[in-house]
Amino acid sequence: MRIVEIREVTKPIASPIRNAYIDFSKMTCSLVAVVTDVIRDGRPVVGYGFNSNGRYGQGGLIRERFRHRILQAEPKSLLGEDGDLDPDRIWAAMMSNEKPGGHGERSVAVGTIDMAVWDAVAKIAEKPLFRLLAERAGREADPKVFVYAAGGYYYPGKDLDALRREMRGYLDRGYTVVKMKIGGESLEHDKARIEAVLEEIDGRAQLAVDANGRFDLETAIRYARMLSAYPLFWYEEAGDPLDYRLQAVLANYYDGPMATGENLFSQQDARNLLRYGGMRPDRDFLQFDCALAYGLCEYRRILEELGKAGWSPSRCIPHGGHQMSLNIAAGLGLGGNESYPDLFQPYGGFPDGVEVVDGHVTLPDLPGIGFEGKSDLIAEMRALAA
Repeated sequence: MRIVEIREVTKPIASPIRNAYIDFSKMTCSLVAVVTDVIRDGRPVVGYGFNSNGRYGQGGLIRERFRHRILQAEPKSLLGEDGDLDPDRIWAAMMSNEKPGGHGERSVAVGTIDMAVWDAVAKIAEKPLFRLLAERAGREADPKVFVYAAGGYYYPGKDLDALRREMRGYLDRGYTVVKMKIGGESLEHDKARIEAVLEEIDGRAQLAVDANGRFDLETAIRYARMLSAYPLFWYEEAGDPLDYRLQAVLANYYDGPMATGENLFSQQDARNLLRYGGMRPDRDFLQFDCALAYGLCEYRRILEELGKAGWSPSRCIPHGGHQMSLNIAAGLGLGGNESYPDLFQPYGGFPDGVEVVDGHVTLPDLPGIGFEGKSDLIAEMRALAA
């Protein structure tokens, strides 16, 4: 059993939206196919992966560095004792000759390939990835996963009525938590936007807000004092993701739940956040995204760090809105997953026919990550592997 080819294409996921830090008018992502020599129904088993939105495609790193390390490795060195492809050994091959620290964009490149490897491994086992993960962890898989609707971006011409319509649409589709951006306009303008949304959802759902790391400490505290008047689901990423002191000090000014971690990309980053970031395991949430953070192999090491620090996996609700994290949530007991009902398509969302019911989705029993169940996405993926 071996990997015979790894292909990458950089795809546009451009949109006129913006958050407090960036606009998405030139956003891209990498789509990867890992082709194996295992034949099923007359065709090779192929695993697919892509990186989450907010970080650009990593075609250069994938094509020039990481794919070669896998393809040039001794095939047997990538197999486990059972003779099957071993994601951890493949991950180690990718990271050979890499210095520690300075994670930069390489964590995204590795995470993208890692997703495709896990998809292939689960397909070869003829199991949904979430069930494979649960079996390996010695726990029961729960295919029912909490999801929230991420939106509320800024874009030209979007007034309060448009924002209210957007949020009403999420409730109509079954979501019980919605999220909107803050920090891209003045505090007074954001306050009006928050109040408009809270009036629209009228207790039928909860609201989370996301500053995308925009604030310095003074501004983060000003917002915390304003936000404390509202029953928010969480206050997300107030300051720079590596400013652990800001996060720790902010906890003294905001009693409600806070969330961060989507822009931390390693076990070491997670450890430092827990040591120095003042995060509270009884109420706060961690948003590490495996597709940006060296993949599931590293994510499992992050979960080990959380356990050592007394955190439950249920406090993890990953960023990214992709099916990989849905499988991890169902297989390893995370608290849920982000969802993009209308944005970053076809990479976001769920398999065709999966509906949100009372804020949850139920994963179908599709082999691998389940990409084959999403017709618009699998069409792009198969074109890469053709």
